Amino acid sequence: MKGERSTVNQAAWIDAAYELLIGGGVGAVKIVPLASKLGTSRTSFYWLFEDREAVLAALLARWERQNTEALVRQSEAYAASIVEAVLNVFDCWFDPGLFDSEFEYAVRSWSLQDGAVAERVRHADERRLEALQRLFVRYGYAAAEADTRARTVYLIQIGYISMHTRESRETRLARVAHYVEIFTGQSCTPEDLARFAARHPARFADEA
Repeated sequence: MKGERSTVNQAAWIDAAYELLIGGGVGAVKIVPLASKLGTSRTSFYWLFEDREAVLAALLARWERQNTEALVRQSEAYAASIVEAVLNVFDCWFDPGLFDSEFEYAVRSWSLQDGAVAERVRHADERRLEALQRLFVRYGYAAAEADTRARTVYLIQIGYISMHTRESRETRLARVAHYVEIFTGQSCTPEDLARFAARHPARFADEA
């Protein structure tokens, strides 16, 4: 039972650290604000973590598990066509339960201040790009073309995240179809787009 309680408590500290990271950047992730957020003392922190660096390491591990693994998994999901395969990847961009864009933004901002974090981000980018390149190769694209198309898919999305882009429902739907055609050289059918939109009804709600 003691081990179970410790695991839950660690998760609560990491959740609080995540919220501070999203809200104020890595400089906001400090022990006293974390303890205050959780309504506990800083002493309890040291029962579970060696130091602040241990919490930061746990945040990076969580980011890698969530965002990188989600993108790789979606790139490997079954699809009957390259269009469907790319729309599977697009699920990441529309479902924060798969790929957390705010977390991505926060970690990339953090990497500008910390060389070790920048190296983790670079490694994640390589894994993601390799997964997307393999996707295009599976559907018959030559390696060099697959690499270029993978970079186009990925780097445009990272640009979206960096700019905190917001779009209306109609704009989102229209651009998904155009992006798929640009990325793959093939057009979405109405059925492709309808299936995709049905998977993400809440994410297509009009934004103010």
